[in-house]
Amino acid sequence: MQVTGIIPARYASTRLPGKPLKEIAGQPMIEHVYRQAIAADSLDQVIVATDDQRIYQAVEDFGGQVEMTSKQHQTGTDRLAEVAQNLDTGIIVNVQGDEPLLNPKMIDQAVEPLLDDSTIQMGTLKHKITEQEEIESPHIVKVITDQDGFALYFSRAAIPYPRQATGLNYYKHIGLYVYRRDFLLNYTEMKQTPLEKEESLEQLRVLENGYRIKVVETEYQAIGVDTPEDLERVRRAINN
Repeated sequence: MQVTGIIPARYASTRLPGKPLKEIAGQPMIEHVYRQAIAADSLDQVIVATDDQRIYQAVEDFGGQVEMTSKQHQTGTDRLAEVAQNLDTGIIVNVQGDEPLLNPKMIDQAVEPLLDDSTIQMGTLKHKITEQEEIESPHIVKVITDQDGFALYFSRAAIPYPRQATGLNYYKHIGLYVYRRDFLLNYTEMKQTPLEKEESLEQLRVLENGYRIKVVETEYQAIGVDTPEDLERVRRAINN
């Protein structure tokens, strides 16, 4: 079964305009992400999906595969679906375009359950939280799963609530998603749901519509770039 990685990349960003083109060690950020993605064993191809000619040209310049998409999309998932409509592929991986330190093995870990089990429609990753500050932060999305590793809920709150100190682990959600192509196209046609709107978490639409999301624990982390401070942190990490 063919597996395609798609990297949504838009120029507009409230906190860091032009983020995909920010220079890191002599290369634009989008190139770092692309090269990490193509190093994943599970991906047969990688495509950048953008609505900006500057990003399109930058990807062409470093030899990457890129497609222009509509400027009307509200989310990266919608941008993914536009590209997926024209692909003959079984599985789509949404690779975040602002994580230049993404470990390729994370992609392989997230894809594996869908290759092994044809009933799984969607998958993602989690990483154990070790800092209390992250547990309490609304900027860190937490996830809890059932005994088979399927998501019960995602929240910006600390879940589960620690009424009794049992030593239970907390997990942050890592926003790398894997979809069966047909499910992705169906998902983007679903209306927004109440919990999705309340928490501002797109993946809750899947749970509220009765579908399951497989969540794989990973030992790896990726630093997302949302602010100038994040960018400097990534630059130091890569330069070192």
